[in-house]
Amino acid sequence: MSKAMTTAINTAGALADLSAVRLHDAAVRGFASDNYSGVHPEVLAALAAANGGHQVSYGEDDYTARLQQLMEEHFGSGIECFPVFNGTGANVLSLQSLLPRWGAVVCASTAHINMDENGAPERIGGIKLLSVPTPDGKLTPDLIDREAWGWGDEHRAQPLAVSITQTTELGTCYTPEEVRAIADHVHAKGMKLHMDGARLANAAAHLQVPLRAFTRDAGVDILSFGGTKNGLLFGEVVVALNPEAASGLVYLRKMNMQLASKMRFLSAQFIALLEGGLWLRSASHANAMATRLRAAVDTIDGVEPTQKTESNGVFAVLPKGVADRLRESFRFYDWDEAAREVRWMCSFDTSEDDIDAFVAAIRREMAAHHAAKTAS
Repeated sequence: MSKAMTTAINTAGALADLSAVRLHDAAVRGFASDNYSGVHPEVLAALAAANGGHQVSYGEDDYTARLQQLMEEHFGSGIECFPVFNGTGANVLSLQSLLPRWGAVVCASTAHINMDENGAPERIGGIKLLSVPTPDGKLTPDLIDREAWGWGDEHRAQPLAVSITQTTELGTCYTPEEVRAIADHVHAKGMKLHMDGARLANAAAHLQVPLRAFTRDAGVDILSFGGTKNGLLFGEVVVALNPEAASGLVYLRKMNMQLASKMRFLSAQFIALLEGGLWLRSASHANAMATRLRAAVDTIDGVEPTQKTESNGVFAVLPKGVADRLRESFRFYDWDEAAREVRWMCSFDTSEDDIDAFVAAIRREMAAHHAAKTAS
């Protein structure tokens, strides 16, 4: 065993023995977000292995070079990769590279760039968002055309790109054919296609196809490849699948404060994710736990699922008051408070016991609700 590997194992062991200093109860699980989970042990070990000694900063290190090779194995040669700190940064950077200053982006109204990034695409990126309501979080060529118009009109921001999310914020998944239809449609109009792949691995696990099948091969120009929701400590990668469609990424990353000096630690995490299939194992497990949860709640009277379960999230409507009582034991978020719609997310470390305990709690609260309703 090499000295570096021995150091990595010893460091990982030291990280695991934190009972004396841990400030939280590691046995507590919730269903609020796949961002709540910790770091996968294999990723922690990779970080430890990448530590020690000196490596050239700002991406000229051995780990970032290896990451480029791995990304090419998944997406093909000729791509360009830019590790960044977070998903919002990845999205803003990607979209900026596709557009002139007068450009606009068509997206679903539920898109993360529209709802959950505090206006960063518009305020930081200077990009007008043209949002379109969708029933399931998915855009179609017809829906895109609701905002894809007005070229040459100096009074209208020019719709020059489309952003889709895979999987969507509602847990639904685009098929390769659906992505290709969108890509062909927008390219014919002179527009470019961005994919927010915060849960890209979950989509591949659901579709059971290679990553490139619904990205590069389907016509996506630039991709935000997510890692944080799939067991990383931090980090995403902007992948220019069609470098000719994107410009200035090397400069924009610095301008947007997304250039890591010690980039080896970003890249090492993705190497751990991609090199041995951890990305797919973790995503498949999270999806399977969501499928287990969905199968159970489908049998509970009064719980009304609202979307297909095609990744690691379950969406449902609960009777008034039930969600708040459930949250006394398990944390999760309202998706649409007015409609009493909630979202339950599973992670790489969600266990069958976690699901079964949560389902038992749902059954108890629903039984109490029905009893109270009958009594009144």
